[in-house]
Amino acid sequence: MEVNVLNLSGKETGAKVQLPESVFGVEPNDHAIYLDVKQYLANQRQGTHKAKQRNEIAGSTRKLHKQKGTGGARAGSIKSPLFNGGGRVFGPQPRDYSFKLNKKLKQVARKSALSYKAKDNNILVLDEVNFDAAKTKNYVSLINALNCAGEKTLLVLPTENKNVYLSSRNLKKTKVIVAAELNTYDVLNATKLLLTADSVKTLEEAFAK
Repeated sequence: MEVNVLNLSGKETGAKVQLPESVFGVEPNDHAIYLDVKQYLANQRQGTHKAKQRNEIAGSTRKLHKQKGTGGARAGSIKSPLFNGGGRVFGPQPRDYSFKLNKKLKQVARKSALSYKAKDNNILVLDEVNFDAAKTKNYVSLINALNCAGEKTLLVLPTENKNVYLSSRNLKKTKVIVAAELNTYDVLNATKLLLTADSVKTLEEAFAK
């Protein structure tokens, strides 16, 4: 698949970049995408939720009333889950939600997500993205020039660029990452995928390993 290369003004430079079929033209595997996104979201969870059980509640263990003859149900202590302020039955406990996925499956998922973007013509290739200073208005001008205002965008750079990252940090619906950190969730979550000519080469080399 051949794509025209754009400059920071959103105009074609005359150059073209070939998106490798081995990365951007594979048959998408929806189940692999599901598993990879599920793992990504699970890894974001802190797992620090906690509710006290009856053995952790502060309170007296005195028997509230005699076992029989009251006409009501028997009751052991005020810490019973049946009473207001008592312990919770089977409440949440701290746990780790992360789970393992094979590297090859994650690779298939990422290539599937990229192929979906290429199939829907939602990939824009830029010549080079670099700002002289970290100013939000520079990134806003770039988004407007690409006609992506109001849309979720994901800019993938070949290497870390502090000025570009800081320029985009305060904007909603924008995210800047390096090619090595590309993941399935971010690709699918973005409406437009912005690549540079060098990041395309980086991705092709990464998936060729």
